[in-house]
Amino acid sequence: MRPGARSSTPASSLIATRSSAGAAAEYSDRTGVYVGSGGGNYENQYDYFPLFAEARGELPAFGRELANTVNPMWLLRTLPNNVLGHIGIKHGLKGANACITNHSVGGTLAVIEASEALRNGEADRAVAVGHETPIEPQMVLYYHGLGLIASEMLRPFDARHDGSLFGEGAGALLLETEASAAARNAPVLGEVLGGGYACEAQGLAAIRDDGDGVARAIGQALDDAELPPAAVGMIVAHGNGTPQSDVSEAAALRRGLWRRDAAGRLASSGRSDTRSPPRESSRPCWRSRRSRATWCPVSRTSARSMPAAPDWPSRPLRRRRRSKVALVLCRGFAGTNAALVVRAT
Repeated sequence: MRPGARSSTPASSLIATRSSAGAAAEYSDRTGVYVGSGGGNYENQYDYFPLFAEARGELPAFGRELANTVNPMWLLRTLPNNVLGHIGIKHGLKGANACITNHSVGGTLAVIEASEALRNGEADRAVAVGHETPIEPQMVLYYHGLGLIASEMLRPFDARHDGSLFGEGAGALLLETEASAAARNAPVLGEVLGGGYACEAQGLAAIRDDGDGVARAIGQALDDAELPPAAVGMIVAHGNGTPQSDVSEAAALRRGLWRRDAAGRLASSGRSDTRSPPRESSRPCWRSRRSRATWCPVSRTSARSMPAAPDWPSRPLRRRRRSKVALVLCRGFAGTNAALVVRAT
């Protein structure tokens, strides 16, 4: 498979089944961990706020009391690579690893980087994780100031869409090479076929109306998977409910996929900000194994097509599955875009 498949067997139990200390050590060294998150939880700065107020802008006064006021462990408590470290420590995984903090695309990039590690021989198997817990006052305030928070509910690709909503959660995939899966007779649920990522370079919160970055990421992912657009049977869109993002994502899908495939279908996860694409990547595999047909909804909260895209589907559709290939899309601040192509076995 290219480059790896997902298995449901815990890594710790896999190591425990090794017949010798040498085999266990080799297994540990050849098992990697890749973790992605938004890295945007500003709560780690709250320790400083009381002292800021007391010092009244005087840096010498702030510096004198800093050690007496701020917990010396504040940084170690909040570093996003703690997740990577704790996974490695708990399960004894010592192989290739990386911590990626890139807003909503962090989890997708973790899957792509883990896949590349397997493809390039850096590891035989790798755990890819996406996580985030962004709901706290300062974060909500910043998003509200940018006009990105929905007034009522998340309505991706709908005429009434007016913003996104926060979500918290995590997801993980265990990817491995065909040889590794065969060696332990592991059940293979799906394949990661390819990935792509691109930046629009427009600004921190600005994105292009034509969805150029998304379209280029889709093209890269399909090229990496060596598949034509028509091979895609399901699209898990970013669909965050902000008007400019929805319209530009629709434009990107028309440009990179939709127009070249009149039978294409859209299935939006309505992902707000969970940064957990490993969970989204597993959905097509789960759904495909359990049904000959698949739901292809835009969103249960969507009912009316966007004015800027009147031809865009808005109501849930039930159609027979065309293929087991799914395209998963993610977008983040600073115009970052990522696409992942997966296939259920």
